[in-house]
Amino acid sequence: MSNNECDVLVVGAGIVGLGHALAAADAGNSVIVIDRDRRPVGASVRNFGHICVTGQTGELRDLGVGSRERWLNLATRAGVPVRTQAGLGMARAADEMAVLDELASTRDSVSPIDANTTREALGGASADDVVGGALLLDDLRVDPRTAAPTIAEWLSARDDVDFLWNTSYLGIDDATDGDVLIRTSRGQIRAARVFVCVGHDLDYTAPEVAEEHDVHRCGLSMLQVADPGFRVNSAVLTATSFLRYGAFAETTAVRALATRIDDDRPDLRAADTNIMFTQRPDGSLLIGDSHHLDRTLDPFLDERVADLIVHEVETILGTDLTVIGRWQGVYASRPGGPYLTAELAPSVRACSVTTGVGMTVGLELAARHVAGELV
Repeated sequence: MSNNECDVLVVGAGIVGLGHALAAADAGNSVIVIDRDRRPVGASVRNFGHICVTGQTGELRDLGVGSRERWLNLATRAGVPVRTQAGLGMARAADEMAVLDELASTRDSVSPIDANTTREALGGASADDVVGGALLLDDLRVDPRTAAPTIAEWLSARDDVDFLWNTSYLGIDDATDGDVLIRTSRGQIRAARVFVCVGHDLDYTAPEVAEEHDVHRCGLSMLQVADPGFRVNSAVLTATSFLRYGAFAETTAVRALATRIDDDRPDLRAADTNIMFTQRPDGSLLIGDSHHLDRTLDPFLDERVADLIVHEVETILGTDLTVIGRWQGVYASRPGGPYLTAELAPSVRACSVTTGVGMTVGLELAARHVAGELV
């Protein structure tokens, strides 16, 4: 296959871009994927690896269910390790349990459990005040450090997909319907269709579109802590998670919880936290996170926020933790909706997830975009 001509050109090798490449190749197209870096280093590797299907409502729920099936398909085809029945909501107060119970009354995939079973699901570690929890059976888990690279490596082995790493998108030289000439740092590429999937960096490639839709970057304080000595299969959500994810936040019971947290824990609210964690295959925990919006993010992390996150997770688990890594997560955010698709020129379209659920909805969103179902 030629490195300067293809049916479909994909810009960006994160989960959304890889989803576009997969869908296009499976539809019989020759595909080239370009990425300015030498491997995935953006939002798709900086997250928890949590496919949070249970937490979604409406269109996001529909996209999440579709993506769930695509992740399971990739487990078989590409060898991506995927854990099933991999969500746990834990409750340390009656108002938190009330949220889980109410959601369980409307969804069979939410299964309430008692305090002892919750502690067992946490590997035997937890605070003394745990009152119960719920298994979130629709949720999946992958290792965020290896999932996107594994998919990219598998795709690159196909005869119909080529990857050009360390190759920057520099703009559109010419575009007519079905014949597009894209300028890159390694020369021109001609394609019938182009998908620009650069997430929060949309303002670098299409600044007018990013400004029109008020796209910001959301920066997150995240940490990795050493193996605490126990195993947790699930992505663990806590009270602040219930305030953030739509399925929990739309319950009537969440109102009392929000009021209590506003009154008792203004520090958690001020940092816009979602206290949760997942465990990597090596036993280390990925913990977080906080949220801060800006068009250009400062690279400096606030140690007070990091300390707050570590302290909360230590309290939840009832054990001391040793931090072995810190980083700034980042994703695109906008007030107008959870994702953005836009025509940049004839046969050239952008696609970005504009909330923190790219791993949850990205594969299905990409497949529908390639199929022309999204406008």
